[in-house]
Amino acid sequence: MTDLPYRPAAGIMLVNRAGKVFVGQRIDTTIEAWQMPQGGLDPGEDAQAGALRELEEETGIPARLVEIITRAPQEFLYDLPPDLIGRVWKGRYRGQRQIWYLMRFLGADTDITLDMPHPEFRAWKWADPAELADMIVPFKRQLYLDVVAALAPLIPRAA
Repeated sequence: MTDLPYRPAAGIMLVNRAGKVFVGQRIDTTIEAWQMPQGGLDPGEDAQAGALRELEEETGIPARLVEIITRAPQEFLYDLPPDLIGRVWKGRYRGQRQIWYLMRFLGADTDITLDMPHPEFRAWKWADPAELADMIVPFKRQLYLDVVAALAPLIPRAA
């Protein structure tokens, strides 16, 4: 195992009125992998502020169009596969230490845009929470199982 630290990060389980979760297909891979919005925190950045920033950077959704339902009670870790350590994040991290938020999307699908200055996703869709672990890259599967176990039971029922 490596002595490198984990990169501080935040993740967002964004749910619509039907209880489905936003997932985007990464633009930087050729494999069929979908993920929830997430990303690294800037030095000194509060996790909630970083989550809202990442959400807007990746989906175009501003903070005014979401309601924060809860923060996961614990942090979640994942390790990069050995072949990615040293190549990702300038080789400074072994994986990520993430703080996850459950957020309700208050906008319309037309408020979502992937045409951002530094796009991360090539496509997006709403998915059932139970499908998420099967949609992510294999090395993040346990992370997604853990995040779903912590947050999916708190998803508000559709009105």
